[in-house]
Amino acid sequence: MPSGHIDQPVIEDNRDGTVSIKYDPREEGVHELYVKYNGEHVQGSPYKFHVDSIFSGYVTAYGPGLTSGVSGEPSQFTISTKGAGAGGLSMAVEGPSKAEITCHDNKDGTVAVSYLPTAPGEYKISVRFGDKHIKGSPFIAKVTGEGRKRNQISVGSCSEVTLPGKVNDNDIRSLNASIQAPSGLEEPCFLKRLPSGNIGISFTPREAGQHIVSVKKMGVHIQNSPFNITVQEQEVGDAKKVKVAGTALKEGKTQGENTFTVDTRNAGYGGLSLSIEGPSKAEIQCADSTDGVLAISYKPTEPGYYIVNLKFADHHVEGSPFTVKVSGEGSNRQREKIQRQRDPAPLTEVGTNCKLTFKMPGITSFDLAATVTSPGGVSEDAEIQEVEDGLYSVHFVPKELGVHTVSVKYREIHIPGSPFQFTVGPLRDSGSHLVKAGGAGLERGEAGRFNEFNVWTREAGAGQLAISLEGPSKAEIDFKDRRDGSCDVSYKVDEPGEYRIGLKFNEQHIPDSPFKVYISPAVGDAHLLEVAQFPDSAQVDKPTQFYIRLNGAKGSLDGRVISPSGKTDDCFIQNIDGDQYSIRFMPRENGVHNINVKFNGVHIPASPLRIKVGKDDADPAAVHAHGPGLGSVKTGAKTDLIIDTCNAGAGILAVTMDGPSRVAMDCTEVEEGYKVRYTPLAPGFYYMSVKYNGHHIVGSPFKIEASGENLAEIGAQETSSVTVETVQKVSKGAQKQGPVLPHFKSDATKVTSKGMGLKKAYLNKHNQFTVHAGDAGNNILYVGIYGPKGPCDEVQLKHKGKNNYECWYVVRDRGEYIVIVKWGDDHIPGSPYKVEV
Repeated sequence: MPSGHIDQPVIEDNRDGTVSIKYDPREEGVHELYVKYNGEHVQGSPYKFHVDSIFSGYVTAYGPGLTSGVSGEPSQFTISTKGAGAGGLSMAVEGPSKAEITCHDNKDGTVAVSYLPTAPGEYKISVRFGDKHIKGSPFIAKVTGEGRKRNQISVGSCSEVTLPGKVNDNDIRSLNASIQAPSGLEEPCFLKRLPSGNIGISFTPREAGQHIVSVKKMGVHIQNSPFNITVQEQEVGDAKKVKVAGTALKEGKTQGENTFTVDTRNAGYGGLSLSIEGPSKAEIQCADSTDGVLAISYKPTEPGYYIVNLKFADHHVEGSPFTVKVSGEGSNRQREKIQRQRDPAPLTEVGTNCKLTFKMPGITSFDLAATVTSPGGVSEDAEIQEVEDGLYSVHFVPKELGVHTVSVKYREIHIPGSPFQFTVGPLRDSGSHLVKAGGAGLERGEAGRFNEFNVWTREAGAGQLAISLEGPSKAEIDFKDRRDGSCDVSYKVDEPGEYRIGLKFNEQHIPDSPFKVYISPAVGDAHLLEVAQFPDSAQVDKPTQFYIRLNGAKGSLDGRVISPSGKTDDCFIQNIDGDQYSIRFMPRENGVHNINVKFNGVHIPASPLRIKVGKDDADPAAVHAHGPGLGSVKTGAKTDLIIDTCNAGAGILAVTMDGPSRVAMDCTEVEEGYKVRYTPLAPGFYYMSVKYNGHHIVGSPFKIEASGENLAEIGAQETSSVTVETVQKVSKGAQKQGPVLPHFKSDATKVTSKGMGLKKAYLNKHNQFTVHAGDAGNNILYVGIYGPKGPCDEVQLKHKGKNNYECWYVVRDRGEYIVIVKWGDDHIPGSPYKVEV
């Protein structure tokens, strides 16, 4: 009740599969009705409703559309004007999208109102009668994006300019360029080598006038840079001049192509980006005809309302976003969803036992290994224990506060979800972008039995985890909480086919969600097959083979190998004798290859088999990102960050930005790794994913807040990305092998020393002095003594406690000696000392 008291309504069983809930309200205001079944909220619970204490003769409004809704579906509510006399009734809906309102007079003193929100968010609904807000107005309705799928494509058209000066192919990699517009907006632009050998740049002009292009190599202007170029008024992309034609932007049909045309010929240069959001992920195709008119078609698989965002040069074209009503047959996909509240995991402190658990059935713990890297860069092996069959936990005791990296590897390959971020002490940030999920059940599954995967919500704090499954048949979802910020999800479906698993935390998709999973038919004989003599590693361009025993199963065997870059190749299969087959393949590149072995079209239990080819030392756990571009950024200002790939081998680095606007982004090589530059155009939150060989690095995706004025129109979420094949980098002076020095915090100027041994020394005697470093932080004390014939014979150091040291030395020759006392890398005050013997 509004007062906070709890009241019990009456539940009556109607004996026909439905129940009625009755309640006589005693208070005025917003009530919340909780409806639970077996202790779990039913869909939509808790429901909110408003109770009025007003007699007839007043205007009131009621209905679900005043409190909640789903984007792309009409929200309804009713206004009652019984006995209120004549007065003008007016309505307005404000929110993240324009919502079309339709009213229907029911001729009984009530009006049925429906509005169609096209984007999720908060909507303000004002209902006025005779220019006065009615009771409860303005109402706030929360609209979710439940079950919506989006797809997007971009077609670039950039202005290209040739600059004086010749370059060769190798140089172009180490150059980067940016362009500054007359208003001061600075963005990265793209360089290429033209057939003539000159440098060409391509960019999207946003304003007319004199622009300045800077081309730099390792931060220094090249010859003739900066260059001046002038942009004409008619070259600037103007979304208002784009002509769109075709009925497909008003209505469409499922299971077929719906085509409309876009004419950008008179609109200047600019990128065209198109996104379609609705009940299904519509396939988009774009055909460029010779006369500069694009024919764009989309193919939805479910009926309902779709929202089409069409932008040119980052601004909506006239009429966008379009609302399209799609009719026709659906594909009969079923949806199942469960929600669970996640409490925050208990805080961990320095010196306490920390653990991270994961489930991986069907492996031997002998092949698992884990390491933990502290914020200071110290890596140590961690212990792995088997808690119960298939459930493992990694244990470590941290020595410092902050974000640790936990890598868990099976046969030297990161398990799904690894490397993990593990914060010791209070969490720095929370939210859906910090949730991780991984396990066999997110890669493939089998009909008729439970398929499992892990979800780790520890880093994301408290919130609600929603798991949805949609596909050809109903799913049964089961959830086990491990009470340490991780949980185990299993699901069972009856029919094979392609399913989508959506994981949301506090109504937001987690990274890489929704996951596409192919469910194979019930295994049948495939579970009898065994793999034998599977090699630990393989070499490029050398044939590799292993054996399969059928153990009496009848059917056909099929093998395909998938390389790290995504190419698939058939394996060569040969019968050796009776039940034994050899499978041979030839790897063409370095990295982790997946081998799918199927029997009668169904994966065998061990498939996909993973094998390392060559020296694959690309380790996502060793990649770190830092720089101003990961903090708070300003719209219209160029910002950058460094991705440090030292000691992480060579691999494929992919950086993706998701946010309210597209960003111009580029990536160039610098000494310690790669520098990524980008310019955000709209305020809001951007999520930057940094993946190395397909694995998120620690901390990815990063949440970046942009503030400032809006330089582009905000539509749906937009994605920009850049990919580079990295070359191996080794940090200066750091050898690959051996332990890493801890990161000391100390101040050598606070060290004091005293004693005769620093002024005068005697032959063959113990010459003594003391060093006090109690206030100088933590470090290592180095003492060295050098004389006329080289280092002296004996130096002894003794720690007396609390960083106080006693030192004595013995010399065998006369002359001048130098005594060096260092605290870490720095001399203490007075060092080096001159001592006469």
